[in-house]
This record gives sequence, structure tokens and C-alpha cells, in this order.
Amino acid sequence: MQGLAIFDLDGTLVDTAPDLVDTCNVVLSRRGVPTIQPERLRVHIGMGAKAMIAASLQESGVTLGDDELEAVHREYLTHYGERIARDSRPFPELLAALDTIAAADVAAAVCTNKREALATQLLAELGLLDRFVFVAGFDTFAVSKPDPGHLLATISAAGGVPDHAVYVGDSRIDRETAQAARVPFVGLTYGYSDVPMTELAPDRLLGRGEDVGAAILSLLATSSQQR
Repeated sequence: MQGLAIFDLDGTLVDTAPDLVDTCNVVLSRRGVPTIQPERLRVHIGMGAKAMIAASLQESGVTLGDDELEAVHREYLTHYGERIARDSRPFPELLAALDTIAAADVAAAVCTNKREALATQLLAELGLLDRFVFVAGFDTFAVSKPDPGHLLATISAAGGVPDHAVYVGDSRIDRETAQAARVPFVGLTYGYSDVPMTELAPDRLLGRGEDVGAAILSLLATSSQQR
């Protein structure tokens, strides 16, 4: 193995917003909450389902008790699991990147704040699971992003080392995690960040159509030269 590339999932590897947002609207509509436009919920995706639910309720001026919120969250997870890959699709740039790094003998892993079972289900339904040596969700370890331990534990479980690894993500949380772990970071501008990636100073900043695989290999080469 000539290094390790670790990827966030939602908004990085896969455009999951259609299924995530629709699930939120469907579950809340059962309680009379008006539909929220997708673009208003996308920025909350990186914070998890509960954040999307809270944002929808706040925008609608609806208040639910703690027990009802927990019931909504349970329904959300059930409904989402039933339609997890209905409209979600991998970003073409990331499929190309997986091919590029595989050809260079660089392994791939996933570090996401999605539940591990849902992450593996999504990747399996999209035919991508066998592209990764390890998949870590927010419940895989005792900590999750932005705690750097989540990324560092993923690197270790995937057989890598931090000084020869690169993290690819789309959000402020991903950037903070990589920075705290001292792992080079490729920041994508087209994900679901609540802060524009252009303001987060990633080691490499890439937009749609740009070569993510080349950026990963460049950062790995740089880290090798500095060792």
C-alpha cells in the first residue's frame, strides 16, 4: 500500500441530499410540518439527521417535546434505510478519484458521521463497498468527528499511518477534524458545508470537474518527501 485516502461520505463521495432531505420532509409531514425546500436543508446535512429535523422545525415555527423528537428521529432512520439509495448517486469526480488512487496502489477508507450500518448499506447498494478497506461511522468508535480520534482510529483500522494519509471532505467539520489530526485535507466546494469551503483554507481546494485523485496523490507525494 502506497498510502491511504480517507473520504467523508455525504456530500463528498455521494450526493445523498435528495434522499436525506426527502426523508426529513416525509417524516415531519406526518406531524403537519410544511415541506422545507431542499436548498435550505442541505447545509445541515453534515451535522446529522437531528440537526436537519431541528432546522425544519425552527423554520416552520413548530415545537416538539423531547419524546416526540426521539420518535421522529427513529422514524427518520427507518424511512431513510428503506430508500437510502433511491436518488443518491456517487459524484463522478470521486468515482474517477477511486480509480486513480487504486491504480497508484493507494488504499481507500471512509470516515463519516453517518451510522456505520447505514454507511455500509449505502455503499453496498451503490456497488462501492468493495472499494474501501474500512468504513467508520459515527458509532464505530468512542468518538466521532470533529474529534480527531475518529479520523486517526479510521486510519489505524485501515492499516495506514497519519503521516502518509490524506482526508477528503466537503464540510467545516471535515476540515476541523483533519486539521486537529494533522492530516492533509482536500476540500470539495460542492458538498453540504455550513461554511463555504473557500473560507476554510484546505490544503487543496477543488470544484466540480477537477481531478480529486491527482490532488490526493500530490499531497501523499509531498508528505513522503517531508518524512
